[in-house]
Formats: sequence, C-alpha cells, structure tokens
Amino acid sequence: MISFYLPYLIAALKGFGLGGGLIIAIGAQNAYLIRQGVRGQRVVFIATLCFLSDALLISIGSAGVGSLIASDPLLKSIAAWGGALFLSVYGAKSVLAVLNPEPMHWDVNAANPHGVWKIALTTLALTFLNPHVYLDTLVLVGGIAAQYELTLRTCFTVGAILASCIWFYGLAVFSVNVAPFFKTKGGARLLDGIVCAVMWLVAVSLIKGELIN
Repeated sequence: MISFYLPYLIAALKGFGLGGGLIIAIGAQNAYLIRQGVRGQRVVFIATLCFLSDALLISIGSAGVGSLIASDPLLKSIAAWGGALFLSVYGAKSVLAVLNPEPMHWDVNAANPHGVWKIALTTLALTFLNPHVYLDTLVLVGGIAAQYELTLRTCFTVGAILASCIWFYGLAVFSVNVAPFFKTKGGARLLDGIVCAVMWLVAVSLIKGELIN
C-alpha cells in the first residue's frame, strides 16, 4: 500500500522543495508583504493575494502555457521595463520615508477601507510586473511538471502550491511578530531602507537582463 502512494508523495515533495526554494529568495513582493505586516495593514489580505497569484501561475505553468508566454521576446521586454519603472518609483517613495520616518501603527485588525484597493493594486503590480515570477513559476516549475504524467504532475503542482501557501502566510505572521522592533523612527527608517534596496536591486536586475540581451 505504501509503495503504491510513494511515487505521488515523492512528486509532491519535489514540487514542495522546488516551490519553496524559488519563493524564499526575498524579492519585491516579499519585501512589500513584510513592510505592510510590520505596519499592520491588511497583512492577511496581501498574503492571500500573493498566494493566489502564485497558485494561479504555478497551475498555468503546469498546464503547459508557461513556455509559450516566456518565448515572446516583446512581452518579456515590456514586462521587464515596466516592472523596473514601477519598482524604481516605489523605491524612491521608500527613500522619502527614510528621510522622513514616521512611527508606525500597530493594530493589525484596524480597518482601512480607503486603502484596500491601493494595497491590492500594489501587491498585484509587484507580482505580475516582475518577469522573474513568470520565469520561476511558469517556465521552471511548469517545465519540470511537464515531465510527469497527469496524476503525478497534479501531485507535483499541489506540492509547489502548498510551499507558496506556507511561505506567504508564515511571512505574514513573522512580520506581525517582529513589528515592535520597528516601533521607533529608527526602526521605521531601517525597514524602509531595506525595502528601497530590494526594490532597486530587482529593478536593476531587470534592466541589466534587457541590456545584455
């Protein structure tokens, strides 16, 4: 009985390992989630958006669509330059926050109806304007998933999606728990400085890739 389920378990574990390895690298999306979690602003909502976006892209990649999208040079170029511009502007906003730090709010359950659409759009932009997301979830995960037959491919995909779920919600909990560390202006300045550095580093990597090509 165990030997019957073993191939499915191995496929799921491989998907989990690959998905976790790709997500753990701190990028623009994760930096934004941490920042909003520290500020107590819709952290569960943001984690959910990140997870659902990842799950969608992983599923599309496993279905075999990823390679077709990634093979379009024009689409990749537009995404790279657009993403770099967006990240550069967001990084500049973080510089202003570093220069003029303000104490953060700590009520994680506080309602913020006027800002929810802005938070949602920012989260989605940080996710879908980054070409690395497509290369990781659609091409890499999808390419490996394509090596399995349908049932094993499903297990592999579920494993990768589970890793995304654990990572984003775990990151949300972590950011809330470390929030007191950033209670002072110095802590706020440090956090925004880290966010700025991450945003600009990702932006530079996108532009560098386009210039090399």
